[in-house]
Amino acid sequence: MKISSQVQRITVLSIIFSITLPLAYAVGTMDNAIGDSSSSSPQWIGAIKKEDAHIPEGRNYHALAIASEAAKKWQETNPLSKRSIYLRKSFKTQKKVKSAIIDICGLGHYELSLNGEKVGDSEFAPLWSDYDKTVYYNTYDVTKDIQDKNTVGVLLGNGFYNEQGGRYVKMQVSFGPPTLFFNMQLTYEDGSTEEIVSDKSWKYSLSPIVFNDMYGGEDYDARIEQKGWNTCSFDDSGWQQVVIQEPPKGKLTPQTASPVKIMETYPIKEIKKGDNFYTLDMGQNLSGFPLIHVSGEKGAKIRLIVGENLKEDGSVNQSQSGDPHYYEYTLKGEGEEIWHPRFSYYGYRYIQVEGGKMKNSNDDSNLPVVNDVKSCFVYNSAPQTGHFYCSNSIFNDAHRIIVNAMKSNFQAVFTDCPHREKLGWLEQVHLNGPGLFYNFNLTTFAPKIMRDIRDAQLPNGLVPDIAPEYVIFDGGFRDSPEWGSTAVFLPFMYYQYYGDNSLIVEYYDVMKKYVDYLSSTAKNHIVSHGLGDWCDYNENQPYGPSQNTPVPLSATTHYYMVVDYLAKAAKITNRKEDFKFYSTLKAQVRDAFNREFFDENTKQYGTGSQASNAMPLFAGIVQPKYRQAVLDNLVKDIEKRGFRLSTGDVGNRYLFQALAENGLNEIMYKMHNHKEVPGYGFQLQFGATTLTELWDPRKGASWNHFMMGQIEEWFYKSLAGITVDKNDYSGFQNLVIAPQVVGDLKFVEASYATRYGIIEVKWKKDNNIFTMDVSIPDNCSAEVYLPKEKNGKKIGSGHYSFKKVL
Repeated sequence: MKISSQVQRITVLSIIFSITLPLAYAVGTMDNAIGDSSSSSPQWIGAIKKEDAHIPEGRNYHALAIASEAAKKWQETNPLSKRSIYLRKSFKTQKKVKSAIIDICGLGHYELSLNGEKVGDSEFAPLWSDYDKTVYYNTYDVTKDIQDKNTVGVLLGNGFYNEQGGRYVKMQVSFGPPTLFFNMQLTYEDGSTEEIVSDKSWKYSLSPIVFNDMYGGEDYDARIEQKGWNTCSFDDSGWQQVVIQEPPKGKLTPQTASPVKIMETYPIKEIKKGDNFYTLDMGQNLSGFPLIHVSGEKGAKIRLIVGENLKEDGSVNQSQSGDPHYYEYTLKGEGEEIWHPRFSYYGYRYIQVEGGKMKNSNDDSNLPVVNDVKSCFVYNSAPQTGHFYCSNSIFNDAHRIIVNAMKSNFQAVFTDCPHREKLGWLEQVHLNGPGLFYNFNLTTFAPKIMRDIRDAQLPNGLVPDIAPEYVIFDGGFRDSPEWGSTAVFLPFMYYQYYGDNSLIVEYYDVMKKYVDYLSSTAKNHIVSHGLGDWCDYNENQPYGPSQNTPVPLSATTHYYMVVDYLAKAAKITNRKEDFKFYSTLKAQVRDAFNREFFDENTKQYGTGSQASNAMPLFAGIVQPKYRQAVLDNLVKDIEKRGFRLSTGDVGNRYLFQALAENGLNEIMYKMHNHKEVPGYGFQLQFGATTLTELWDPRKGASWNHFMMGQIEEWFYKSLAGITVDKNDYSGFQNLVIAPQVVGDLKFVEASYATRYGIIEVKWKKDNNIFTMDVSIPDNCSAEVYLPKEKNGKKIGSGHYSFKKVL
């Protein structure tokens, strides 16, 4: 049983999208509490002070050799500094309670209970942040759950706040040992108030979670559970008094973005017996953790090793996803026991069970019996807003595995993968931006990303490739224009999809500082650093930085585009001098780009690769008199390759949209309607249930990346035809409905939930007769373009049907 939902605040956008935000007054409540030094103000509490934990400082601990001096520092931290703990506080209410509101921040993550029942249904709360800049708290209304005698219980784990490492280590960073900040505001019927706060009166004890690490997994010893630990009747005389800890440096801020939750569960699809283990195929690659039902003797251990790949002997293979990561459960021996990890997750499809036997197996050993296992698919609870389905099975399945990869990596940030790194790589946010905006409600999440970017931005204006920047990488892995430019692109995407320019206004300084940083790195207006078209396709080369397209061409294309957007932002915010300056700079960068990369004889840019020509076409850099010739050369390269692409993480969107925006959707169809490498069809044939990192998943790397999923934009915008004019920022109020009938497509059904309501398009082609049903939300209008027609038909809100002989 779970009690109480998170308190809600409604905005114009959240009314339409039915999303929830924390209580408005919580900001004042918590800020006032922090500023008050009186004995009744909340304090940060835990088991050990930071100065006694001996935790290394800094963010440069990456890929350390085990025997290195730096690694030894992490091995010598105080063990208590990384242990999960219970905290509890009992209190009595004096009178009849009118309201009871809890503000809580438990770092790295917490699980809150009141009188023995979990409060809310979030996982990994609060959301990750750069804890030196921003610390999120959550607010809950528990009025209906307050009794005469009450006990608050809090379980704390490490998260990225205290990533000390253990088992698989990607990187190590710690802002301090687990810590709690708690404030309950009680308002009585007579108008009087009382506060229950975190202070030295609380007690703590070690929890049964004996190991928890974001990269390494989690261990739970049920023998040391303390039954009823979070209830009034529990005797806590053996518990320790908490210590008052040094607060995190970041500003305590209400979490307005939607929380991460267990959103779906999957049962066992297939069981195979190996040597001393069982392998469970759960049928779906996902982000999350297993939930087990097990019975056995006290002290018996079950180990669950999770992964997305298998070795030849049927055991789980973590070689491409970070190993070792596993979960270990020690039984208490009291009937059926049910457990799942609380403070760690992984990307996996398969579960290797060691130390137990599956229910109804022929195993006559005395091992614990695993009665049931489920996979918990854990991702952000932001509502889904898009639906796409068509007559082409490759496209339908591509859509499915892309969206599943998006879900898997939609956590507190948009991660690259849910296992090996779990970091907020920024390039995918804008390169897959349209697909993300079509499929999910990002009204509260996009602002969270922009805050992460502000917190990560360096004084010189550089926006690192990852935000939050928990670890400092080198070279292009810290500073690549294709990644940092999200700081400028995202506010405009938000404006286009929601008609809200608030991110442009609020983050103008961040945008300007980043553009000026790129200008400082430019030589004659050419920016030459970065990763370029990451993971572009070259059959004979290993994946990595751009191989087919010059890095300076890619970097300078993005430099040009962010200058262009900054000039628009200056106009929107009425900064006349900036508008004049950056408009001039835009022209200078365009001219320099064409001098540097364009060959007037061949009518090619750069190496003549697909990305080399698609990028300037998309960005509007190509001079009008050469545009058709450059486009023709792009098509020739695609045809030369048998209608196969050569682009990667960065180049995909520009290639796809350069074709789509120039009416070459038949080429797009041919380029994707096959089952060969490179293509989505091959991944499906390979058996992928989430999009993989590489066009050829056989070459290793992650099998749960959404970075190559830019075709989602084409599905919604072109095949379904749900779009707006390029320079329209009405938030999909002034629509364009222009479906593309291509290839052997027989029908397309799609919808998109805007802030005005749901847009729906259903078209089909039967015996050369095209019919289409369209639904337009209230207060919206649309220009409808039927196939092969240049003139549109203006319609208002309502339901319409169209028919045409093709």
